[in-house]
Amino acid sequence: MTAMASTAYASPGAPTRTPRASEYDAIARITARLKSAAERGDQGFAQLAAALHENRRLWLILASDVAGKENALPPNLRAQILYLAAFTEQHSRKVLANQAAADALIDVNTAVMRGLRGDAGEGA
Repeated sequence: MTAMASTAYASPGAPTRTPRASEYDAIARITARLKSAAERGDQGFAQLAAALHENRRLWLILASDVAGKENALPPNLRAQILYLAAFTEQHSRKVLANQAAADALIDVNTAVMRGLRGDAGEGA
C-alpha cells in the first residue's frame, strides 16, 4: 500500500526506487546537513542539533529494522549496524555536550553510504 502511494504521482518513465537507494538518499541528506552545520561552528549549533536529532532517528530506524527476526541481512552485518546505532547515540550526546566533534558521525554515515553504493572497499 505504501509503495503504491509513493509512486502514485511518479512520472511513468521514472525508474523504480529500491529500498537500498532510498536508504542511501536518506543517509546522504542527513550527512550533508551534519557537514554543513559542523562547518559553521558555533553559529551552526542549532542546525547541528537538528541534524543530530535526524541522524539519531535514522539510526534508531535502522537498528529496529535489523533487530527484527524477519530481517534477511547476515547476522554479522546486523550486529555491526546495531553497534553503529549505539555508537551514534552515544557520540551524538558528546557532540551536543560540546565534548566531541561531529566528524566521526559523518565518517560512519559516509562509510555506510559507500557500502550501500557497493564501493565499501574504496577509499574516501
